[in-house]
Amino acid sequence: MASSGSRAAGSLFLRLAGLSGASAVGLGAYGTHVLKPKAGIEHEKQVFDSANKYQFLHTLALLAVPLTKRPMLVGSLMVSGMTLFCVPCYYYAMTSDPALVPVAPYGGTILIVAWAAMAL
Repeated sequence: MASSGSRAAGSLFLRLAGLSGASAVGLGAYGTHVLKPKAGIEHEKQVFDSANKYQFLHTLALLAVPLTKRPMLVGSLMVSGMTLFCVPCYYYAMTSDPALVPVAPYGGTILIVAWAAMAL
């Protein structure tokens, strides 16, 4: 039986999944209606689409966090990885400023660890 701490952590990550899903839909609309019509930023559009896909995919993964043995660990890794991967990609896509791009691989690495932690 799950402890009350595990249930609380699970509930937290379900709420974060809701917020992440809502923001992914909003950002997807921004990408479609604002970025897609612009010419000359093809790479930025591809980066934006990748960030949006990763955000959606990992938002769905957050829904499974309450089912893991260590929801606080897995959920924290998943949220941290999503943030550190997606935010720099979105920032670059919207501004063409590569300043935060070096952070994205750390986010990707944390996402790999989060998926592995689901198996613990």
